Amino acid sequence: MAQVESFNLDHTKVHAPYVRRAGRHVTAHGDVISKWDLRFSQPNTDALPTGAVHTLEHLLAGNLRDFLPHVIDLSPMGCRTGFYLVHDGELEETAVKVALEQTLQRVAATDHIPGVSALECGNYRDHDLEGARHWARRVLEAGLSVQETVLIPSGASSQ
Repeated sequence: MAQVESFNLDHTKVHAPYVRRAGRHVTAHGDVISKWDLRFSQPNTDALPTGAVHTLEHLLAGNLRDFLPHVIDLSPMGCRTGFYLVHDGELEETAVKVALEQTLQRVAATDHIPGVSALECGNYRDHDLEGARHWARRVLEAGLSVQETVLIPSGASSQ
């Protein structure tokens, strides 16, 4: 099986909430694609409820683009502890951190979920605006850090 970056991250050594550079890919044409781990809750300790994750996805997807140009995608993590951001180009960690903080400030104050009709969303009934606002405030109050990647030592058991 191909190597998956997140499976090599030692989830017991990271401290959420944080921003982490999770990958960098140079295309055949020389373009740089960056992947970012935007972690809201501590792995294996806490998880965001599905309705809040879904609403945060809608709110972050649009608002983050106002602060970071060239966003390709923002997707929730299956473990429900955060999101992956895929970006066209190089970014400094602090730029991502500041953009996420600005975005979360907007989310904490919003009273509108974009794209929340049966026409626009594949699961439009599963949203939680108050939950999304709660998690935005929680991350802001805790303070985002820039997390270094901590790899699982070679030969360590995964069981």
